[in-house]
Amino acid sequence: MSRRSRGQQDEESRIRFRPNPKGNRPRTKDRPSHTDAVPAQVVTVDRGRYGCLLGGFETGGDEDLVITAMKARELGRAGVVVGDRVALVGDVSGAEGSLARIVRVEPRTSVLRRSADDTDTVERVIVANADQLAVVTALADPVPRARMVDRCLVAAYDAGLDPLLVLTKADLADPAEFTAGYAALEVPWLVTRRADEGIDGLEAVRKQLTGRVTVLVGHSGVGKSTLFNALVPGAGRAIGRVNDVTGRGRHTSTSAVALRLPDGGWVVDTPGVRSFGLGHVDMSRILNAFPELVPGAEECPRGCSHDEPDCGLDAWVNEGHAGSSGPARLESLRRLLRARAGAPDY
Repeated sequence: MSRRSRGQQDEESRIRFRPNPKGNRPRTKDRPSHTDAVPAQVVTVDRGRYGCLLGGFETGGDEDLVITAMKARELGRAGVVVGDRVALVGDVSGAEGSLARIVRVEPRTSVLRRSADDTDTVERVIVANADQLAVVTALADPVPRARMVDRCLVAAYDAGLDPLLVLTKADLADPAEFTAGYAALEVPWLVTRRADEGIDGLEAVRKQLTGRVTVLVGHSGVGKSTLFNALVPGAGRAIGRVNDVTGRGRHTSTSAVALRLPDGGWVVDTPGVRSFGLGHVDMSRILNAFPELVPGAEECPRGCSHDEPDCGLDAWVNEGHAGSSGPARLESLRRLLRARAGAPDY
């Protein structure tokens, strides 16, 4: 046998017995069904680790048994946020050092989201499966930013959440002027003020939140974490101060967290925001929050923005179809549409 032939034979032998670098088992597209997975709901998210309450919000769950889990590889880039209902496998004992896996995220009933700015259509999901959005704003120190509140309301309507205004620091300013601007929107509001022994108006807020899953949203410095700590004793959320020069609050809460209210229900605190991008919102969905105006939009020209001279809603309202509050409601709709179309209130 020639030297060349022996070399070829040795090469063939190496190829024949070389281990398969991808493993010896055949690949399959089938994924395990995980029929034995345990239901839970995410209450915290921290650097790739998820605190999951066994059973979830509806069943009450055991707050002392929050399972630490990581996202399974088969979920890929799918996001998991506070409020998500998930399925867990692995070690669900809750023992120190244990780690389970999230293998499935169940369909969401609601999604609160925002984008980085109004030109960015990539949505960032904040919280899933809530049913109420409480927009917390101070009446002074810092001064209220109506445009920011409007944008949060748009996000609430888009997500299908019931909006609620919680006005803090009423000991520093009269709420009447601010609330007058929201009367036509028919958004309920509650007023709190600082007192020597806690927060006046806290019980009214607690009653409105009891039995529901509520998300608290507001820019930094408005007293959101103070309110959260009062609603859930022992929560220990960091409290920030307002900058004397800029009048803006300093970010203190860095991640969302859901905690049970003493009388039932759950409240989700979110990091303070400086802007609320609405680039992901379809402007036509804002109209659905004004059901008495929806039929009038059928008379609008194609592609109507509902804030232009040829808009058919003006005639609809002037003819009395939307009732006595029609003109004010139409102006409120247009204010929200402008909030969606305009620059954020930084």
